[in-house]
Amino acid sequence: MTDRLKELQGAGVAIWLDDLSRVRLTSGGLDKLRRESHVAGVTTNPTIFAKALSDADEYDWQLRDLAVRGVDVEEAVRMLTTYDVRWACDVMRPSYDVSGGVDGRVSIEVDPRSAHDAAKTVAEAKALWWLVDRPNLFIKIPATEEGLPAITATLAEGISVNVTLIFGLDRYSQVMDAFLAGLEQAQANGHDLSKIGSVASFFVSRVDTEVDKRLEKIGSDQAKALRGKAAVANARLAYERYGEVFSSARWQKLADAGAHPQRPLWASTSTKNPDYRDVIYVEELIAPGTVNTMPEPVVHAYAEHGETKPDTVTVAYDDARQVFDDLLAVGVDLSDVIATLEREGVEKFEASWVELLEGVKKSLAEAAKGSGSPHRAAGKNAQAAQQAGGNA
Repeated sequence: MTDRLKELQGAGVAIWLDDLSRVRLTSGGLDKLRRESHVAGVTTNPTIFAKALSDADEYDWQLRDLAVRGVDVEEAVRMLTTYDVRWACDVMRPSYDVSGGVDGRVSIEVDPRSAHDAAKTVAEAKALWWLVDRPNLFIKIPATEEGLPAITATLAEGISVNVTLIFGLDRYSQVMDAFLAGLEQAQANGHDLSKIGSVASFFVSRVDTEVDKRLEKIGSDQAKALRGKAAVANARLAYERYGEVFSSARWQKLADAGAHPQRPLWASTSTKNPDYRDVIYVEELIAPGTVNTMPEPVVHAYAEHGETKPDTVTVAYDDARQVFDDLLAVGVDLSDVIATLEREGVEKFEASWVELLEGVKKSLAEAAKGSGSPHRAAGKNAQAAQQAGGNA
């Protein structure tokens, strides 16, 4: 039986899971994906946590304890989410060790409401780093204009960073520059560069969603023929820029000091349009030194019918440029597309964060009333602590 995920891994693509929940941890599901499906990392975001906390009672005992302590909702959210991420870091630690610190990473995002405040972003990144206290942690920082100096400053502290919400090529170039500057400062600060990791999360499917909407509005045959092509072309040209930056003399100096490159991570890789192949954003973006973070259904879909080719990116740079030229010719303003997606991306995560806060606030109030069995809560507490390796 063909192990398609192993073939994908062999082509240079690290398979990460775009999801995390307490249920995945208590059931052993995450560890099973690591052992059986070659999953070598985990990404989270406010939307994922909001869903996780609303769907399961696995958090009841912890919410009860937090309510008894009288903590505010902001602290409660941090305690709940960092607990899960710390546990996930321990589950993924074998992948971290066997890859020399490249994979086995788990990401947690700063409060998206601080996306336009560099100082708050850095302060929260540092707080999350010591709260989770695991070497295989990534702190996710949005790639807003204000986020760029925060990325550099966080890396300069020796903290590993997942730069998220990258949609456009110019912003991606700025992100790579911020990464290099951060490593240069980290080296000057005396940090071991070999211990610092980073990925740049370049969003894929959302680009097609926005561009396709505009192509439908234009309505011509030429416009409709371009549906479903923008996202892959955009990501391929991002990889071209990655190749240029990480073959430069500036990068080589850092590499000689032990630094790992900031890998491109293809994010938002589930297909939003049911007319498109469900693994298109995996098959069409196979290239060495990349990460593809997938929801579990995409992982399983690729395992069932994904087609792995050695390289579907570098061989298609000219085709990608032609797609960009054709989009411009039919009237699609890509710069406006990118600006819209960045703005909406931050807004969506802010909305999810507010939803998360409201949900936890409600749960804390219910727990404070004494709902649920104290014995059941204590049992869950002990069971979870044991399964988490004593990291409660």
